[in-house]
Amino acid sequence: MHHEFAHPSETLFASLLDIYGIEWTYEPVEFPLEWGEDGIPVRGFRPDFYLPRFQTFIELTVAEQRLVTKKNSKIRSFRKLYPEATLLVVYQKDFREILLRHSLDDESIVAA
Repeated sequence: MHHEFAHPSETLFASLLDIYGIEWTYEPVEFPLEWGEDGIPVRGFRPDFYLPRFQTFIELTVAEQRLVTKKNSKIRSFRKLYPEATLLVVYQKDFREILLRHSLDDESIVAA
């Protein structure tokens, strides 16, 4: 199955999931985080992957740590509004360690 990923890190992560035979869905749902006065969502969060077997969402955050403030705000809102959902956040440092363990190049995960 072919996917158009938003970032090269997502392509690498999907490949690793495939290698280990882990079923995944890419950006399957957007969770509303804020609503306008009319009740229509105006801000949302769409985790990168969902792993059905583990009932877990995965969010890759491979930007430099100083640039992840906005995303961390969304993650905090998500966890507050959807406490029943399991979300694993993989930060740049963690993702680099995963790639090193698999002898993969980490140059493509640096945010543009």
